[in-house]
Amino acid sequence: MQGSAVFIATIAASAEIIHYPPAATNLNNLTFVLNGSGAPGIFNSSVTPNAIYGTYNWCNMPHVRQREYKTPPKNYTLQYVEVIQRHHKRTPYASNTFFKEDVTWSCDGSGAVFGGTSLQSQVLPVQWQAFTDAENPWTTTVGPGFVGSTCQFPQITGDGLQDSITHGSDLRTVYASRLGLHSNYDTSQAQIRVTNNVITSQVASGLLAGLFPHSNPQFAAVKIQSSNFDSLEPTYSCPTASNLRSQYTTGSAGQQWQAHLSGAAPLYAKLDAVSGIAPNDNGGWHTSFDHYYDNLSAKLCHQKKLPCSLNDTSLCITLDEANTVFRLGNWEYSYQFRDAPASAQYSALRYGAWVLELRSHLQAKVDGSSKLKYFHNVAHDGSMSPLLGFLQVDQMVWPGMGSEIVFELYSAKAEHFIRVLWGGQPMKTSTPLGVLDMIPLASFFSYTDTMIGSATDLFNGCNS
Repeated sequence: MQGSAVFIATIAASAEIIHYPPAATNLNNLTFVLNGSGAPGIFNSSVTPNAIYGTYNWCNMPHVRQREYKTPPKNYTLQYVEVIQRHHKRTPYASNTFFKEDVTWSCDGSGAVFGGTSLQSQVLPVQWQAFTDAENPWTTTVGPGFVGSTCQFPQITGDGLQDSITHGSDLRTVYASRLGLHSNYDTSQAQIRVTNNVITSQVASGLLAGLFPHSNPQFAAVKIQSSNFDSLEPTYSCPTASNLRSQYTTGSAGQQWQAHLSGAAPLYAKLDAVSGIAPNDNGGWHTSFDHYYDNLSAKLCHQKKLPCSLNDTSLCITLDEANTVFRLGNWEYSYQFRDAPASAQYSALRYGAWVLELRSHLQAKVDGSSKLKYFHNVAHDGSMSPLLGFLQVDQMVWPGMGSEIVFELYSAKAEHFIRVLWGGQPMKTSTPLGVLDMIPLASFFSYTDTMIGSATDLFNGCNS
């Protein structure tokens, strides 16, 4: 694999990025994606049977838990853990719900909660519950799915909140005793970070209940950066990264991207006939399968029926067609973040700021300037994907709900090592680092340095 590495670009003098292509599998084989069969994993339940835990489950991805956790040899001492995960399952985004269909969503009791903390005895926390009113003439313009729904799209559902609690509890069974974490949320030893999208705060509320079950029920302080420069979502400005991705998708270097859209033309025709989406829409339905994927997968994860046309109830999207959408979606993510030669440079620019922050957390623990033991980031697929691209994971998928990357810092004989877990197991990469299992921390830092350089290099690279 290393022999097929492709030199891509230089962000700055100290950062030389090499793209190491991923393994060839059915995930990035366009012929199979278009003409094969079956879903690339589980799409209809949050439950993965123990016997096949580790299987791709879009509804609830595999994560660290005691049953599958591999304890390192005794001479390694766990010093620090940093987790980044995608939020858990939710409704579709509002922009993905414009099907001409009558499907409602209930979020009773699981809406976002707001309230003060400095005036605890004087305020009553409030919870969102979406509604529509027939007197509002715009109600009928947003699609039938909104009418009768009590969700503010997107919103973490009750099932998604339960998955969040379980996720936190599973992490606690592994790390609480190993790190000496309290049963209450103590920000001197553990911290939680969210993005500006309220769904990550919803997930954090469930996660904290599982991770720290004896916490103060009044509130928990979580960290958040401004949406002007948030590195976690990410929202910081990086025109170079945006231009790169445009070039190898919809731009002059996007021949493979255009080929997959052309090859899926018959499928698009059927999806459009059912949904009522115009073939020449300007909402992005035909520049990728993102919208259709989100709509169909959210339904199946919540045991809702696949949609039929309101104009012709005999015209319905079949499970085989939905599975093809799911194969195409995973192909798109593999292409965007791993297969395209410029994807390594894109990922380094797009997620380099967060990696620099991770590096500083690890270094602070090594030099003793930080007492933190645990840091947990609740983010999005748009966070997980460029990080997987940055690490150059061997097989790229569309990171599903609750997907998780864990960075474990160990010490042994006055040296420090890092283990990176993806889906609960050591991550296999296409880079010379190979499997990220007890890699010398210096080697990991060397890799991040070659990808990013300094903070100044990254900033200049984004704006060059």
